[in-house]
Amino acid sequence: MTVPLGGSLCIGALLLGGAVVVAGVFFYVYNRLVTLKNRVDNAWAQIDVQLKKRNDLVPNLVNTVKGYAKHEKQLFENVTKARAQMMAAGTVESKAKASGGLTDALKSLFAVAENYPDLKASQNFMMLQEELSGIENKIAYARTAYNDSVYHYNNTQEVLPYVVLAGALGHKKRQYFEVSEEEKKAPNVDF
Repeated sequence: MTVPLGGSLCIGALLLGGAVVVAGVFFYVYNRLVTLKNRVDNAWAQIDVQLKKRNDLVPNLVNTVKGYAKHEKQLFENVTKARAQMMAAGTVESKAKASGGLTDALKSLFAVAENYPDLKASQNFMMLQEELSGIENKIAYARTAYNDSVYHYNNTQEVLPYVVLAGALGHKKRQYFEVSEEEKKAPNVDF
């Protein structure tokens, strides 16, 4: 049985049309995944900037408190160690853990500062404390933006047609920047 010339042209056009549709879907999926991955990377970079600002502020804060509370050696060592761990952390998970450790160490530092009225009244200490508070707020905002980007990136990889191509294109799920269990606890406030 032979196919008339018009029939083979029709089949060829259908095959070509199908190939164009498949290629279009592939390019759309690829571009969407790359865009979402880049958003996650950008959001992570924003967190990194704020973490670096906080790390740069910590030595000034420690030196200010040292001037008033010279005998709190262990506390200063804990803050310095937590800062070093934060700077050495490479993955999202390790940075989140190290960030929680530094936050805890800084809370202890501020708790000790409560015992030194002259320190609390120090203009330099108040300025550093205010700056740190602002940075912590920016970290929280950047963490929210990052986790939102991760949510969209991970969610997109689980739906059709992305689920079919995401793994083949080398896209892997990203981890959320989660707060530590210690950070989730409400602080004790004594009056």
